[in-house]
Amino acid sequence: MRRILRMVSGLAVLLALLLAGPLWMLATERVEGRGHWSTADRTSAGLAPPPAEASEAVVQLYAARAWGWRGAFGVHTWIATRDAGAEAWRMHHVLSWRRPALVSRSTTAPDRAWYGSEPVLLADYRGAAAARLVPGIEAAVAAYPAPSTYRAWPGPNSNTFTAWVVREVEGLEATLPVTAVGKDYLLDGVLAEAPGGLGVTASLGGLLGLTLGRDEGLELNLLGLSLGVDPRRPALKLPGIGRLGMAPLIKGRGEGSGDR
Repeated sequence: MRRILRMVSGLAVLLALLLAGPLWMLATERVEGRGHWSTADRTSAGLAPPPAEASEAVVQLYAARAWGWRGAFGVHTWIATRDAGAEAWRMHHVLSWRRPALVSRSTTAPDRAWYGSEPVLLADYRGAAAARLVPGIEAAVAAYPAPSTYRAWPGPNSNTFTAWVVREVEGLEATLPVTAVGKDYLLDGVLAEAPGGLGVTASLGGLLGLTLGRDEGLELNLLGLSLGVDPRRPALKLPGIGRLGMAPLIKGRGEGSGDR
């Protein structure tokens, strides 16, 4: 009986630690959820270069806090591509309210706020590098094995999709935020390459896993929430809160960016 009580107590403490960050995000009102989602800000963040300023091919990956209480736990991620000389972008992501959940559509503003939450760049490839990536991204999106499935927890969801495409396309890398819940949900096995490039992710149904990578550092996934440490660009990674410390690189150009 004592052993059982110790186990239950340990699980309760673990759960409290995992939920502390999301609860703090809610208590301090750091997530967008006031009013109705249909009236939330959707203006451009100015991160996507207009064709008049950059006519070359471009590939960008974005993350922004989810709407409402989900934003206390994590972000929504998406992929945007534009061919050289094109006026419009192709925006690829998975949505909870659509069936099929996978949506690829044309847009002139792939960097719009995600229902009140300003996006940040995770990757920014341009020119010849982007031109090489676009066909592979289009093929990977078309081959995504769960286009009609969405589960906010533990996955597959929007972050599962983004991580899967990144792993499928040679030369495409992105260090996904620790708050990208579902990124460690593996659709085909228990081992996969880390999205940041050099590294590996091991995961059991997105509920228990470990990522060790050059750019991810060490991340532990417990019950779908992740925490970790990045020794290369020193930072702590906390559930709900995100990254505390030095900003990660924006893949494709090697510059720093905020991580939400």
